[in-house]
Amino acid sequence: MNRAIRLIRRRAISSIPVLLIVVVLTFLLLESASGDAVDAYLLSIGGGDATVAQSLRQAYGLDQSVLARLWLYFSSLAKLDLGWSVAFGRPVLDLILERLPNTLLLMGSATALSFGLGSALGIVAGVKPESIMDRTLSTCSLILYAIPSFWLGLVLSIVFAVQLRWLPTSGIETIASGKVGLARAIDIARHLILPVGALALIYMALFLRVMRSGMAEAWTLDFVLFARSRGCPAVASCCAMWRAMHCCHSSPCSACNRPPCSAAASSSRASLPFPVSAGWRRRRSAAAMRRC
Repeated sequence: MNRAIRLIRRRAISSIPVLLIVVVLTFLLLESASGDAVDAYLLSIGGGDATVAQSLRQAYGLDQSVLARLWLYFSSLAKLDLGWSVAFGRPVLDLILERLPNTLLLMGSATALSFGLGSALGIVAGVKPESIMDRTLSTCSLILYAIPSFWLGLVLSIVFAVQLRWLPTSGIETIASGKVGLARAIDIARHLILPVGALALIYMALFLRVMRSGMAEAWTLDFVLFARSRGCPAVASCCAMWRAMHCCHSSPCSACNRPPCSAAASSSRASLPFPVSAGWRRRRSAAAMRRC
């Protein structure tokens, strides 16, 4: 737990210079564009005279120097003052907070689905590298990862919402439906199918590639080869591989007929492709082999 807290603290501190660079670059890009926010606003409402433009620039501080505007920009961000939305007539921060729950629901669902499917398919592909299943899943993942998410979303909307009329095209729930409880949850889930599916397919390809690489590497580690050399049968899935690595170490195995060895069993947990250094895994596997 303390290690995780220290890691989060280091990452948070190292992200501060990145955020400062992003903020400065964003400000400079806006400054390099022709015109300013007042010109864009006047163009959206059909124009205005020079007096109106000058008063708006004074109200928003756009008549000051570049450094003064940059300092105003930084100070406003520090106070979470993101400005006023001319289009909606409301503070920008209120608009963001209003839409944040739906955004978290959409991205959380897409991430969870893509992680689950991508990890499972990556395990299937990584168990037998260079097999037909591995090549098929790897090719499909590359194709999915190369497809733009907005284009995939449009295609899914045209097929399933416009032509087949199975799913809604937009919204988080049916307007004025009056549904409550489970019926409302089902209605929200039905509206999330298309956007979550479009995002999950793209992210799933990434998780599949990562898990496949980790599984292919885990199969070549010393303690896995050692376990299989003691009679553990070859397996066709990660769950079967997990049982095969434990059958000779944590409990007696009828197929292997070998006594258990708790040290090797504890070290075999590093076979799964979690973000652990390869050197640490090799040292643990070597220690397990010596104890066995």
